[in-house]
Amino acid sequence: MKKTKFGSYCINGIAKGCRHCVKGKKLVLFITGICPRNCEYCSLSNLRKNIDKIWANERECQKIDEVIQEAEESKSDSAGITGGDPSLKLERTIEYASDLKKKFGKEFQIHIYLPTNLIDREKLMRLSKVIDEVRFHPAFLCKKEKRQEDIEKIKLAKEFFKKENIGIEMPMIPDKKEEILGFILNLEKEIGFVNLNEFEIGESNFEFITSKYELKEGGYVVSGSKEAGIWVLKELEKNNSKLKVHLCTADTKNNYQYRNRLKLHETLPFGKRTEDGTVIYLIVRKDIEILNREYPKESYFDKLKNRLIISQKLAKKLLKEYQIERVEEFPTHDRIEVEKEYIN
Repeated sequence: MKKTKFGSYCINGIAKGCRHCVKGKKLVLFITGICPRNCEYCSLSNLRKNIDKIWANERECQKIDEVIQEAEESKSDSAGITGGDPSLKLERTIEYASDLKKKFGKEFQIHIYLPTNLIDREKLMRLSKVIDEVRFHPAFLCKKEKRQEDIEKIKLAKEFFKKENIGIEMPMIPDKKEEILGFILNLEKEIGFVNLNEFEIGESNFEFITSKYELKEGGYVVSGSKEAGIWVLKELEKNNSKLKVHLCTADTKNNYQYRNRLKLHETLPFGKRTEDGTVIYLIVRKDIEILNREYPKESYFDKLKNRLIISQKLAKKLLKEYQIERVEEFPTHDRIEVEKEYIN
């Protein structure tokens, strides 16, 4: 077992989809929030859970053109299709994946996260035409009696996908580490990789997690989850497993995957990117149209937020006449502000 430079742990390397992800180059295509399951541990936000909406990263989308625009702005070279359950909206999933391939080419890697509930041969056959890598989320973590059904459904994937492109992905629930290990060993000959995610708290699983588990310092990661994942990796290593097994930590997601994506995302003119990937702008909110006409090369009219972004040179000229704000925000579509202050 080794610790990666992205703060995660693995044996035998990591899956191709993960390699794109940790570099910040994966577009997260949330195809629907509808899911036939009601997993108690699901950390999906209330903004998305059980709601049939499409999101590309932080951008709510009505059509494929918006998804493509987000992929371009975030400089993505791959996409992870997730939900909810993408198989519930199969036609939409296939259409969007196909259009992404048409726009960016066959090398644009697409992986998909699939709960096992609705999986059958026909769905896997159709998905295999546009999807490069499939990641199954088994049901046995909620219902033990589903374990064998999970195994049989995941085995179907070998009829349509190469073994190295078939995997399982699940939260690393600490008190289920033996069950998770046994499940992986049962499928070792059928799959090429495993991704275990450090167990995190969210809006929709808050009550469940706080009633059953302790949280690490910081308050959003379940205590013992990472340690349980390391134990699983070591046990698989003892068994001489050839699987690529990756323990994706909260540190990996927040300080590498997400931060790297921020650093790649396009910024508006005159922005200064910070080491964390946020962007600093100098803003004027008065006489926007007049100033934009007078200084077209030193200003940018931000229609979305109805403000004028100005250069440092122009800011010096306007200091005596206009109130100027220094705004730090995320470069993502929602452009959430981190900090704001007046500089005069």
